[in-house]
Amino acid sequence: MNKIALFAIIAFTASSISTTAQKLNKKQMKKVLFVLTSHDKLGDTGEKTGFWTEEFAAPYYTLIDQGYIVEIASPLGGQPPIDPKSNDPSAATEDTKRFDADLALQEKLKHTHKITDVNQKDFDAVFYPGGHGPMWDLAVDQNSIALIESFYNHKKPVSFVCHAPAALKNVKIDGSYLVKDKKVTGFSNTEEEGVGLTKVVPFLLEDVLKANGGKYSKGADWAPYAVEDGLLITGQNPASSKLVAEKLMAQLKK
Repeated sequence: MNKIALFAIIAFTASSISTTAQKLNKKQMKKVLFVLTSHDKLGDTGEKTGFWTEEFAAPYYTLIDQGYIVEIASPLGGQPPIDPKSNDPSAATEDTKRFDADLALQEKLKHTHKITDVNQKDFDAVFYPGGHGPMWDLAVDQNSIALIESFYNHKKPVSFVCHAPAALKNVKIDGSYLVKDKKVTGFSNTEEEGVGLTKVVPFLLEDVLKANGGKYSKGADWAPYAVEDGLLITGQNPASSKLVAEKLMAQLKK
């Protein structure tokens, strides 16, 4: 065998290995859709609300640091509102500090997709960060409801943290509430009392989850607590956001 033929064989083999590796890598890179609120008014208080920074940042970085691809959607598209209280120094964590310095992610947030422009077939799971905003829009948004139902019906994990389980309020599977007879958690009544908003929010999340047949449980106020029941993963409060993301990754690795 002459040198030219040998070189051609080596080059072809290297190219084939590279192509195979790229295909395998692409196959292994799973995509998660984050859905954020577009609502910025805290009832009739005159104050602003939106999504809670920690509940977005901690799961986002947990996932991308492990090689997952994350896309972001919201009911209106574009820049979703950030609850100004979540930017208070008292609410700061390593993840929120990383977010504050992450200009690329902040730019990405300015261009979230509209929920109507995304399809569950392009993703492996969906994650809903909280903040009080979802209590008003995602709880009744028909496009969000249909999206969650589509993920669940296609055997893909659906995950929520803090007030985000409000998005499950009107979600039904085969005529029954998705949460019926399932282990679930979310921002507790005592935590809502703690922030003084029981008379401001349109409903108490704990009460609605129970009323819809969910097997609601909670941990200590403000402590990490998350539960999963099949494809459904929920976390109680901001401190639970990374735990929900970890449970989601565990499901995606199965």
